[in-house]
Amino acid sequence: MDEPTSSAPEQGRAAVDPGDQPLSPDEEIVEIEKLLAAEPDDFQARCRLGELYFSKGRLDDALVEVKKSIEMAEGLRAEMNRSLAMYYSNLGTIYATKNMADEAETEFKHALEVFQYDVLALFNLGRLYADKKKFMEAKGYYERLVEITPEDPIAWYNLAGVYVELDNPQVSDYNTIDMAIQCYLRTLELDPKHLEASFKLMELALNHKKTDLAIKVMEDAVEQNPEEPLAYYNLISVYDKCKMFEQAEQARNRLKERFAKRSKETSAS
Repeated sequence: MDEPTSSAPEQGRAAVDPGDQPLSPDEEIVEIEKLLAAEPDDFQARCRLGELYFSKGRLDDALVEVKKSIEMAEGLRAEMNRSLAMYYSNLGTIYATKNMADEAETEFKHALEVFQYDVLALFNLGRLYADKKKFMEAKGYYERLVEITPEDPIAWYNLAGVYVELDNPQVSDYNTIDMAIQCYLRTLELDPKHLEASFKLMELALNHKKTDLAIKVMEDAVEQNPEEPLAYYNLISVYDKCKMFEQAEQARNRLKERFAKRSKETSAS
């Protein structure tokens, strides 16, 4: 006698859930297209879509997706390189703070190998080589720095200092004093209150018989820093050296009046 049949699944064997069935390539394409419509930056999904298009012979579509995937991957790599360079520069900064100059130099160079536009590495290598009196090397790093950060007055100020050193015949055969002057002018254009740049530029101008420039620089410095006695003292000195004794006396009187007024205000408070 035959045993009765049953539609129930055998014991120990699970029923097949249609929802667990893998998607066909066409179905997967539809789902990924929906996903990317909502999340276009999903890198893994876009890579998979390119593969599926290729497998289905949709070569033009595959080409578009693979190009987008490459563009996204390049962006991710660039961001990773930028972050990695920052860590190398931070490591170099720690070494520099510990007076481990050789180790610091190595790490700053690592940073630039990973990401050539790392500002911290360029700045620190420029300063490191300037401290070692290797001014040609310092010049290269500072010139790259001002290309990347043309609005940074400190970068221009440091480059100016290197150009001044390179103009010394005992250091190099270069004639860079005009470039130094231009860099100090650019520093003051970006930061009119930068007194050190004013003083350095005044010295250069006087040493190279550019008296009009020296006078203008110090007059601007006083105007921009009216509470700074050193600005007045240097302006008076420039007037005296240029035999502009009346203007020198006027500047002395302005200095006296300003600081007499400040003294009264301090006493009143």
